[in-house]
Amino acid sequence: MAGPENDSTSLRIDTSRPHPARMYDWFLGGKDNYPVDEAMGRQMLAVEPGVPVMAKVNRAFMHRATNWLVGQGVRQFLDIGTGIPTEPNLHQVAQRTAPTTRVVYCDHDPIVLAHAAALLKGTPEGAVDYVQADARDVDAILEQAGRTLDFTQPVALSLIALLHFVSDEDGAYALVDRLVSVLAPGSYLTISHLTADFHPEEARKVDEMYKANALTLAPRTRERFAAFFEGLDIVGPGIVAAEAWHPELGAPVPGQDDIVSAGYVAVGRKG
Repeated sequence: MAGPENDSTSLRIDTSRPHPARMYDWFLGGKDNYPVDEAMGRQMLAVEPGVPVMAKVNRAFMHRATNWLVGQGVRQFLDIGTGIPTEPNLHQVAQRTAPTTRVVYCDHDPIVLAHAAALLKGTPEGAVDYVQADARDVDAILEQAGRTLDFTQPVALSLIALLHFVSDEDGAYALVDRLVSVLAPGSYLTISHLTADFHPEEARKVDEMYKANALTLAPRTRERFAAFFEGLDIVGPGIVAAEAWHPELGAPVPGQDDIVSAGYVAVGRKG
């Protein structure tokens, strides 16, 4: 198994402006963030106090979706936009039930690379690898992921809280289409995604914060979210809020009944 290259250039971390992955880490109660991330996080809390609960609800969806996919017989996962490791990670959830599961993580954030060793601790029967690449560099991702995954067999492609950081102009739909095109029949696509449908005014204010910090944020409507699944069969319960997707597969997140979800989730199957 090949691990990530860990050189001084790739580990150069920009702490002069906030980073979405580090803010997400702060919302989850992690320690891999900087004052600039906390400062913007607190600004977001002033607009929408429920953001930390929303982040945990999103994470819980990933756990339930992974469990469901393993239950469907999936034994390979490609998780792009992995984020800073927060246990249990996807491979821990999957390998707990199916130790032979093979998982490839991909992220471009140097902090994630710095913690990649923690991501690579899987079961002896399975495999875990890490690819350092931008989500838009699909060819590089597929080439490197092919060291661990067999793309002639079903793969679960996981894009959790990633695509709302990629604009239409920057190729969000093209990258999903390219990734799905190489997946074998019986593969799955899992996405969670921010929307302004439920919190339009709050979303407008957060969008202004992102623009002020030269960050991209592209919340999408339900219709535009559904377009990512074109040509796939969306499995039940369909396109729903994160907490409404097979809640029986996991414990509820404390406080989730006190918020209105800020995003859509869905899982689609390639026939």
